[in-house]
Amino acid sequence: MIPIWLYAGYRVQKDLRSKQVPYLALAAAFSFVIMMFNVPIPDGSSGHAVGSALVAIVLGPWAAIVSTSVALVIQCFIFGDGGVTALGANCFNMGVVIPVSAYVVYKLISGKSDLTSIRRLAAAAVAAWFGLTLAAGVAGTEMGLQPILEHDASGLPLYMPYGLGLTVPAMVLSHAFFFSIVEALVTVLAFAYITRFNPTIIWDYKKFVKSQGENKPTATTA
Repeated sequence: MIPIWLYAGYRVQKDLRSKQVPYLALAAAFSFVIMMFNVPIPDGSSGHAVGSALVAIVLGPWAAIVSTSVALVIQCFIFGDGGVTALGANCFNMGVVIPVSAYVVYKLISGKSDLTSIRRLAAAAVAAWFGLTLAAGVAGTEMGLQPILEHDASGLPLYMPYGLGLTVPAMVLSHAFFFSIVEALVTVLAFAYITRFNPTIIWDYKKFVKSQGENKPTATTA
């Protein structure tokens, strides 16, 4: 994660406008609060929404990496949530996989549609759902690989006792049918509010306005 953090910090300094900087702190606080609501699930694990897809769509994926990582570091060292040895994996899963994949999906679906269009809202919802579900699958894969990588001479797992056949479905299904839906709802509601009342804080707003201007028909002379 260290080179990713360094590059993300560089991109945030380069790309983020001064008007958007205060929202970076709000984004970290938003991710911190929403991640604190851990809900137990029947398979013995737990899950939660993250909020980094929304941050990626509004402030850009690099800002989402920084803000989500800050929230996870605070949770880890102050509240003991996640654990120090899992910090890098948590930051990668929730701070990189979610915002990067969600932003790509959002851009692919939204295209050059109007900021307040239904297509944009649908793109934000699908992106948030996909990002969290993918991250859950990555986390399940990491856990399921532990019995293969870490075991004693007799083959007894040292840490995680469950293999990929249990960890991946447990993580993916619980998120796909509950937590990712919550993530999508939160994302689309917040995004709808921002695009209606303060769209200028969106990090590529200037590019959007420029593209819209270029697409407008121009007058011709005889």
